[in-house]
Amino acid sequence: MAASAEQARHWRYADLPGVDLLRARYVRRTFVRHTHEHYVIAAIAEGVDVFHHTGADRHAGPGSLALINPDTPHTGRAGVPEGWRYGAVYPAPDVVAAIAAETTTLRGSPGFIRPVLDDPYAVELVHRVLRAAEEGNALAADTLLRVAVTRLLRLNGGSLPQRTVRTAGAKIAARARAVLEESLVDPPSLERLATELGASPFALLRAFRDAYGMPPHAWLTDARVRRARHLLDAGTAPAEAAVAVGFTDQPHLNRHFTRIVGVPPGAYQRGRKNVQDPAGAALVTSGACQNRRTPRA
Repeated sequence: MAASAEQARHWRYADLPGVDLLRARYVRRTFVRHTHEHYVIAAIAEGVDVFHHTGADRHAGPGSLALINPDTPHTGRAGVPEGWRYGAVYPAPDVVAAIAAETTTLRGSPGFIRPVLDDPYAVELVHRVLRAAEEGNALAADTLLRVAVTRLLRLNGGSLPQRTVRTAGAKIAARARAVLEESLVDPPSLERLATELGASPFALLRAFRDAYGMPPHAWLTDARVRRARHLLDAGTAPAEAAVAVGFTDQPHLNRHFTRIVGVPPGAYQRGRKNVQDPAGAALVTSGACQNRRTPRA
């Protein structure tokens, strides 16, 4: 499979609020360490997705799902030469919390326990959600999403631990993150940041990695892309969004945005418009999408 076969569509469907949708085929694409504000429910149709998550490489193949909780650092790459093809839904935390409260006994913030789950039926459900959204079938899309999330929480759900800042290092890391959030456009150097917080550069670096799973400069890039997504969602032009979040220009944004989101910012923004494009369904044509069995949780 040639690299030119890589395709991705990242979009929203207005009648499925709080949920991002994706169909993609990647061969050489690699995703740097990053996080998502939403949950990641990625259903693998072909190939193997390898992603580094909680200290180890995880492998998700056909019939399995990659499941990532919000704000969890992870990477992504192909695990076989032909790459991987998948469909994904990204429900917001409040969407998952509402479903969990109605259909499970989980307490606190719900989350996934294992990052990879073998469940061909859940894979089928995810692809059917995408198909329904493409066809403009709001009733089916909403129903199938709720069934899929309920099933995954029942099979692989738990309560996410509450993050508490106890150690001195964790407190310094939290203060450093707050400073960086307020200075995306003109961030301080590591040395200056450490001096302002009363720490040494290497102590701050270690504390930040321990707390957030990546060094401050990688976290800053991730935060800039996250902020750029919000601006693009609000209709800001990519070139303007690039400068507003601290990138030097639009090509600079393009490079980092694509390495984290999987599509360029222009394509991402076009996908936010509520346009149902049946042609997009051609990205996923596995038999799992065609089976129309009655949904079951």
